[in-house]
Order: sequence, then structure tokens, then C-alpha cells
Amino acid sequence: MPVNIEDRPIETVRAEVIDQLIMNYSHGELSYEAFERRLDLAMESQSNTELASLADDLVLAVDKAYVESKKQDLGINYQPGDTEANDYMINIFSGTSRTGAWTVAKEIYCFSLFSGADIDFSEAKFTQPIVNVRVFSLFSGTDIFVPENINVITKSICLFAGLDNHAPTNADPDSPTIIIEGVSIFSGIDIEVKRTLKEKFVCFADDLKRMFS
Repeated sequence: MPVNIEDRPIETVRAEVIDQLIMNYSHGELSYEAFERRLDLAMESQSNTELASLADDLVLAVDKAYVESKKQDLGINYQPGDTEANDYMINIFSGTSRTGAWTVAKEIYCFSLFSGADIDFSEAKFTQPIVNVRVFSLFSGTDIFVPENINVITKSICLFAGLDNHAPTNADPDSPTIIIEGVSIFSGIDIEVKRTLKEKFVCFADDLKRMFS
């Protein structure tokens, strides 16, 4: 006998419903307007019954190919292994960035003097469960972009400066953790999500739809 819908973990039900919405939209069984409306409800609802009702009339079930595509496109690129011990970003009256599909070192040191630095983890490859980012910023700015479902811990000393952490708090407990420690003087350290989870879902669904068209 199946478990009563109200007794199932809500995040499991939510993930299953969102998968069905994406599957049916990408195969042309659901209009974009209906997909976006139901996706908004699925991401916000706190009721298992309401969540399940969003997929009651959908005809296509998730298959193995979908699961593999989702893992590749939406999962954190985390594969335990070896990597560089340290990565240095030194900026003096200049600016540097780490972006794209780069491999994250165990520790990243970022020194900025009258400069700016961007560290973008959105498409980065993680090999360690914990990554330390150590920032020193004087009359400068450091922007750090993280995936929505990664863990972020901040520790900072700010003098006439600020650290703004906009990373979500409901990250995947099995994802890597980024520990950001910094000294910021007349400067700013901003931690932001470059692309929201909803934006990722929509982009993933559109990519599948183009593939099946």
C-alpha cells in the first residue's frame, strides 16, 4: 500500500511534481503559461495535497533519460578528487575574475587594492567538500557568485565596509560548503546567486523542449 500523500516528505513531493511539469512542458503537453504558473505554485506551496494536484492531469512520467539530463544540467558539479591546494588572485589598481567551468582549489586567496575581483562558482567544478575563500579588500570590491543549492558560511571583519550575503539558507546538505573569510576596509564583499533555481528550471525545460521539437 502506498504511503499517504500527506505523510511523505514535502521536498520529495515538490521535486517529483516539478520533474513532471518540466517533462510534460518539454514534450509539448503543457503550454509555457501553464508551466510557469504551476512551477511558481510548486516552488511556493507548503501542502503535499496542493503540490500533487498540480500534476494530477499530466500524462507523461519522468524517464531515465530525463533523470540523467537533470543530473548533468542542474546538479552541483561535485566529484571528489585531487585539486590544487591554493589559488591566488592579486589585484592592484586592476581587476581579475574566475568564471566558467574552472576547477576550484582547496583555498582561494583574493587580495584587492584599489581594484575589483569576481569569483564565479556558478559553473565551477568542485572536488573538495569544503572550500576556503580568504579575501582582503582595501578600497575595492569583491563579487562572489554561487549556485543556489550550495552551502555558504561567512566570517568577516569590516571597517567602513560591508559584507552582503544573499545566498539562500536552504541549501543541499550534501553539497560542498564555501567558507568565506575576509577583511574589508572601505570596501564591499557581495555574495549573490547568479541564476535562481526557478531560472535554472525554466532554462533546463526550454533546452529539453528544443531538443524534442
